Amino acid sequence: MEQNEMDRFKKLLEDKREEILDEAERTLTEMTDQSGNIPDPNDRASAEADRSFELRIRDRERKLLPKIEAALERIKDGTFGECEGCGEEIGLKRLEARPVTSLCIDCKTLQEKKEKGHGAQGVNAVHDTE
Repeated sequence: MEQNEMDRFKKLLEDKREEILDEAERTLTEMTDQSGNIPDPNDRASAEADRSFELRIRDRERKLLPKIEAALERIKDGTFGECEGCGEEIGLKRLEARPVTSLCIDCKTLQEKKEKGHGAQGVNAVHDTE
């Protein structure tokens, strides 16, 4: 991979990391600033649903942070864009779609097929590995 592409992915990943951290801080501030006394049950239920949705989003982003850090480390050590499964180069379109990936599409497809054969455990493993 050319250096200008590496630099572009590095910037993209760093920006995403910063965005996630900023959003987490904003959510924390909003939740601590909000008054907990909402007398109307419908308004309270709506506020709780909104809060629950926001927390689910932040939890997904929290799980993405280590993947971003790992991708930045691969950029640093020069292995970004190389498949950890077969050693081949990961396609640029795949990296653009999922810059934190460490597997080419063929190895990822194979991994998912193997995990699908292991039932419910495989579903969780897909989300944990990539």
